[in-house]
Amino acid sequence: MEQLINITDAVFLGHVGEIELGASAIAGIYYLAIYMLGFGFSIGLQVMVARRNGEQDYKETGKTFFQGLFFLLGLAIFLYLLIHTVSPFILKKLIVSSDIYRAVILYLDWRSFGLLFSFPFLAIRSFLVGITHTKALSWAAAIAVLINIPLNFYLIFTRELGISGAAIASSLAEMGSFMMLSFYMWIRLDKEKYGLRPVYNGNLLIKVLKLSTWSMLHAFISVAPWFLFFVSIEHLGKIELAISNITRSVSAIFFVIANSFALTTGSLVSNAIGAGEGKALFSICSKILKLGYAIGFPLVAIALLCNRWIIGFYTSNELLIQLAFAPFVVMLLNYTFALPGYVYLNAVGGTGKTQMTFLFQVTTTTIYLVYLY
Repeated sequence: MEQLINITDAVFLGHVGEIELGASAIAGIYYLAIYMLGFGFSIGLQVMVARRNGEQDYKETGKTFFQGLFFLLGLAIFLYLLIHTVSPFILKKLIVSSDIYRAVILYLDWRSFGLLFSFPFLAIRSFLVGITHTKALSWAAAIAVLINIPLNFYLIFTRELGISGAAIASSLAEMGSFMMLSFYMWIRLDKEKYGLRPVYNGNLLIKVLKLSTWSMLHAFISVAPWFLFFVSIEHLGKIELAISNITRSVSAIFFVIANSFALTTGSLVSNAIGAGEGKALFSICSKILKLGYAIGFPLVAIALLCNRWIIGFYTSNELLIQLAFAPFVVMLLNYTFALPGYVYLNAVGGTGKTQMTFLFQVTTTTIYLVYLY
């Protein structure tokens, strides 16, 4: 959902100016890196919920869910305050352009408010995926986009709030999707069956934390290098930063596809192990990969054929359209390798070996940063 929101922001801000488009890249990925701490915790939470669901210990799934919800609420408040107190000092030292720095801070001032809704949303998402009730997640993502698009147009252009308007729209979109998912959970799920009563269990929370710590670090490290990448590109110039944001924004569509299949893999593997069918792991991965390529490759082909139209959707600047073509093609072809990487990594995470997935991520990130340097 966060990726879809970032895509929408980039599309609208690309028609405001290069500074706003470039600033949204740095601010968006900075926010996303912080968000991934909560997302990583939710992966561990999802694994534990799915394991209990596979064991048919349904009441324990609800108890586990509430420990995750309490933790994520506290983490959201802490990170919200941290963004407002620490971020200006960090970003001031990293960003060269004063115009881009001011735009980044304007965006984060409002965007950080969304953590108070997106983190509880992650807890509910983990529970629903863990018990294999995933249909509502598509509705929640659709609602977020449907809220974000008209609000972006109204706040950015009609109210002339610029990059601040994009941030406000994004936070309200997160609030809307969270409210929708909460309503679904309250109305549609059997609260007695799943033990959905608020209860604190310190020992259970510690178990979730032990499992989730590595997935938190893994998720953060998987995104943090992107922030360093955009900061490095910002030093080259505003045009280069704008091009990078366009390319990343389009790649986010394919990231959403690959990540959706990967998260499903992790949940299915966890459920299979809980049901005593751990040998089905490779069969699950194989089926997921076939489906992922069947859906992804036609979209890659369409994007290659319609490259000018897609890039032009973000900007009317002919120079940006021409310069963005080469990295655009490289990004599209990367789907071939990204899909199996995400799927197998989440399959390993689904077995509960989150420390191993963290080590894999650290290795690839180190290689990437050395090459970037």
